[in-house]
Amino acid sequence: MRKQIPNIITLLNLFCGTIAVVLAVQGRLDWAFFFVALGIFFDFFDGFFARLLNVKSDLGLQLDSLADMVTSGVVPGVGMFQLLSKSDFVTQNGGLFSEIFPYFGFLITLASAYRLAKFNIDIRQTTGFIGLPTPANALFILSLPVILQYHSADLLQNVLQNTWILVGITLLSSYMLNAEIPLFALKFKDYSFQNNKIKYMFLIVSVLGLLFFQLIAIPMIIVLYVIISIFQNRCSCKL
Repeated sequence: MRKQIPNIITLLNLFCGTIAVVLAVQGRLDWAFFFVALGIFFDFFDGFFARLLNVKSDLGLQLDSLADMVTSGVVPGVGMFQLLSKSDFVTQNGGLFSEIFPYFGFLITLASAYRLAKFNIDIRQTTGFIGLPTPANALFILSLPVILQYHSADLLQNVLQNTWILVGITLLSSYMLNAEIPLFALKFKDYSFQNNKIKYMFLIVSVLGLLFFQLIAIPMIIVLYVIISIFQNRCSCKL
């Protein structure tokens, strides 16, 4: 039974992801975001308990990627589909174009699948990541419609309803998932501040950002994560 604990937690991630798919298809993207965030919470702890109980397995690795494909791959694709279908250029043109063009958002799903497949065979990603992890990307994409729903600022509304900005975000997201850019992982070999300064500083700034900026902080945190990782890599190269 002990060996199955991480797998059960992974299946809870998948369960959250399937609920989020249904909600996203129905256009209830705020609740879809909640269940994706809950699924990512389980995704973090399945690996934690696998290491804690020393029960890591190839089955667990494959199951984890399959769960992530739904929670962090399919759902953000549906989310971008919904955003594009309600964007300015699409709604203004109508007709066949408005029916077909939003499917461009599923490029995120395809890029996520490719990224997860690479992750399973890439021995370089044991302590960090190469390219943006799918959970971080999912939070970034799904935070956009939630911000659009709960913030009425004209600038935000105009930006997040602009078809070509959404296309740019889709392309950038798909690129970052598979970019050859090393990014740090929030995995701790020990909990000393000296050995984990960057991670602790990132977590502190993230918490403060959420407290002060709330939902708007989420995409900012993901961008900050990438910037800090790039800065850390350049400093390491110089050393």
